[in-house]
Amino acid sequence: MNQIKPFSSVYSSQFAELLTKLNISLVISTYQAGKLITISPYDSDKLIQLPRTFNNAMGIAIKSDMIAVATKYSVEVLKNDSQLAAFYPKKPKTYDNIYIPQASYHTGPLSLHDIAFVKNKLVAVNTAFSALSYIDHNHSFTPFWNAPFITELQPEDRCHLNGLAIENDEIKYLTALGKSNIKNGWRRNKINGGILIEYPSGEIILDGLSMPHSPRIYNGELYILNSAQGELIVVDVKNRSYKVVLKLGGFLRGMDRIGDYLFIASSKLRHNNSVFKDLDIAKTSFSGIIAIYLPYKTVVGKFEYQMSVDEIYDLKILHNTLRPNIITTNEVRGKAISSPSYSSWITEKKKNSL
Repeated sequence: MNQIKPFSSVYSSQFAELLTKLNISLVISTYQAGKLITISPYDSDKLIQLPRTFNNAMGIAIKSDMIAVATKYSVEVLKNDSQLAAFYPKKPKTYDNIYIPQASYHTGPLSLHDIAFVKNKLVAVNTAFSALSYIDHNHSFTPFWNAPFITELQPEDRCHLNGLAIENDEIKYLTALGKSNIKNGWRRNKINGGILIEYPSGEIILDGLSMPHSPRIYNGELYILNSAQGELIVVDVKNRSYKVVLKLGGFLRGMDRIGDYLFIASSKLRHNNSVFKDLDIAKTSFSGIIAIYLPYKTVVGKFEYQMSVDEIYDLKILHNTLRPNIITTNEVRGKAISSPSYSSWITEKKKNSL
């Protein structure tokens, strides 16, 4: 009897072929497993995964050749160095890109959710303090915006602010799980209290959403994952309404787009939670990734975990790379040097004892 191995998965035959065709890899964060995982095509019909440990990995931000990931107590920033990738000592001539640690910002327990590079600043949805914050070397965080219904800055997760929509390097919209100004007040109407907030006015554009996450603007259209209903929705901001694009059967959270294709992450519901047991997706939720061809609104590929990963928070596309690698701080410390004109792995020679 074959034993299922950690991070085992099943996937449709088209999934690896699609990643190859698009010349991309995917990176997902799973706070439950404490990993950042790259998923890449190994050949036309097989995938390869590289799980890397990041404590309570949540939001992922990508800008040019940088990746930032929010963790339990910090934001870690990694930089790609293709020159180091080519001569990676453990597997030379294997990877086309390699992301190595370059900065670590200590934040403390802010429960950071979506993060993004905006005008060369690192912006985070600071869920604990119900605020948008800058993350840099000056403080644990620098708040610069709260919704109008939040009256003071306190670490009380009052509205469960979570999602961030960016367009043309400008913040446009945010999602939260409830309009509340008391500690954990959003929990009182967890399933149907979700809101879409305009930035910077703080005006509520939609309410009654079902645990919304991952607001994203693609070609001028605002898409949101109406997570607890397993729905991809598109918002008519002017008329303050939305349409369901697809119902996908999982607790949706984490989304990115390339061309006509949309990749959406799905998590398993916590079945021991009485709040979720009566939802339509209670029996169909799964942990994995769904590929959608937007013009026809059809699913064209599916990837599903059998073990290790139950909950995914974020998903991002790594463009123009079919074999990326991510190196953690412990592995790279004292072993790699990177500069604009020179990059090298350091080989230490053993000293002769006297």
